[in-house]
Amino acid sequence: MTIPQLPGLRDLAPCYDGFIIDLWGVIHDGSRAYDGAANCLTDLRTEGKRVVLLSNSPRRASSLVAMLAAMGIGRDLYHAVMSSGEAVHGELLTRKDPWFAALGHRCYHVGPASDEPLLAGLGLDRVASLDQAQFLLNTGPDDIAETLALYQPMLDRAATLGLPMICANPDLVVIHEGYEMLCAGALAAYYETLGGDVCYRGKPDPAIYQTCFGLLGTPDKRRILAIGDAFHTDMAGAARSGIDGLLCTGGIHAAELGTRYGRPADPERLACLQARYPDIRPVGAIAGFAW
Repeated sequence: MTIPQLPGLRDLAPCYDGFIIDLWGVIHDGSRAYDGAANCLTDLRTEGKRVVLLSNSPRRASSLVAMLAAMGIGRDLYHAVMSSGEAVHGELLTRKDPWFAALGHRCYHVGPASDEPLLAGLGLDRVASLDQAQFLLNTGPDDIAETLALYQPMLDRAATLGLPMICANPDLVVIHEGYEMLCAGALAAYYETLGGDVCYRGKPDPAIYQTCFGLLGTPDKRRILAIGDAFHTDMAGAARSGIDGLLCTGGIHAAELGTRYGRPADPERLACLQARYPDIRPVGAIAGFAW
């Protein structure tokens, strides 16, 4: 059965009190907010809904708040932001999880300088050589031209050394201004094929949704809706967490659905996409984040 395509959130919104909304591919394209995104958040606020923005970005939540403000998405339009980077920072700070407690403090960072604020206040010893490291912190490539092949020799060496890896962004790719860009999740997936030990924090891990439930203050999961553009992270995470999911077809799956942001997907292609994920059933699909 084909997922029903809806013109926006207006008819669906009364069924929910809390909304967990993806950023990249729903609210913005990596550089600018989509037309109407701020208006739709305003409409949700007007209807008394609570909104948590949930991103697989390796950056801290405060950094995302600043980025959104620069895009015209004001802090008054949502209740909280949660990110995979924020979750990783918390794990490295508290060391409550046994896997994180065993890591040591010598860290080799795989990622751009722009992600380094994630390391602030953690007391880690940044090392420049894999031979000195006790673990890898993978925040992913920074340039759209970078490929997996560029990272393979380093990852091969790290696997030989048996270094565990933290993946601070489980996404495989994102669409940046219409072009596909490699993410940390792709590097982590390759590392796992080498036998590497990888710990992910972010969607689709139910743990990050539990954090969002607390931020929402909405105890009834039947009254929470997750909105995202990727089946394997957003919709899978919603399903694993026991909440409904709404797919935005104008994001990561746009090309295979024969569409672009704001235009309805081809129904037959949408049915084929759904068939690849038989255990995940979104309540509907929207072409873009609109009321």
